[in-house]
Amino acid sequence: MNVFHQKKWSPYAAGALAGLLLVLSVLVAGKYFGASTTFVRAAGFVEQTVAPDKVASMEYFIKEKVKIDWQLLFVIGILFGSLAAAWIAGEKKAVAVPPMWERRFGPSRAKRWSAAFLGGIVLMFGARLADG
Repeated sequence: MNVFHQKKWSPYAAGALAGLLLVLSVLVAGKYFGASTTFVRAAGFVEQTVAPDKVASMEYFIKEKVKIDWQLLFVIGILFGSLAAAWIAGEKKAVAVPPMWERRFGPSRAKRWSAAFLGGIVLMFGARLADG
């Protein structure tokens, strides 16, 4: 069976492809791909529309200008790429509470989404702390 028509990819194959993509990114563009800086810049972009003087005086945004660049396109590409991968794999419906989560923690959407949100906060904090 073709790898593009399987329901689930091997995490080893997906990791190897992501590693090859990273190497290609560094060789071609001289850039590492990442997303955490994009979220900070996006927040600065939104804040700049409300309080431009405040953003202009922030030390971080003096060093890192608020801009739309290749990293934003990378994050948008992640969204559309994941949608395309789901479509190709035949995943037609969104699942608010995955079966594995439901077996362990119950069917509560609020609990699932709260845990995902808090996990995202911890992940973003760690990435920014590591200067990612």
